[in-house]
Amino acid sequence: MRAYHDEEWGVPSHDDTHLFEMLILEGAQAGLSWSTILAKRENYRRALDGFDPERIAGYDDAKLAALLDDPGIVRNRLKVRGTVTNARAFLSVRDEFGSFATYLWLWVDDVPVVNQPRTIADLPSRTELSDRIARDLKRRRFTFVGSTIVYSFLQAVGVVDDHLVTCPNKRPVRASGIPT
Repeated sequence: MRAYHDEEWGVPSHDDTHLFEMLILEGAQAGLSWSTILAKRENYRRALDGFDPERIAGYDDAKLAALLDDPGIVRNRLKVRGTVTNARAFLSVRDEFGSFATYLWLWVDDVPVVNQPRTIADLPSRTELSDRIARDLKRRRFTFVGSTIVYSFLQAVGVVDDHLVTCPNKRPVRASGIPT
């Protein structure tokens, strides 16, 4: 968990493969602990062809059955089917915007939202931004993208910086509130 926090969580990502991976993992995490999903991450990478959305979008019933038999991933039928649904929706967004990253970062004008939480209790589970993005993703036929999941995704990929003000990984903020 520490390595994930120190090296990945909250780092702004514009890489479509990473964004897709995190979106799928955040959805898989619903109802489970993040540590459970991190422990299965390499298994997911293996089982889901390196999180290649083109390949996943083409999965057939036989591949879905094999995934449901794979003890290395969360074997929830809705989550497994949702991965294929999300791959197809992801490709559609990518086709429309040129990249999923472009779509995602347009929501914040390509500037991370930098919050100043002092304690864990100051962290919200959802925000107006995550509400709007979740609604739009659902409209675009994504699944497992409720506002809480979307907010966690935004934190994970650095669209939102919710590192505590005392965290060494906190990005410096200029007086304008924009990260330096």
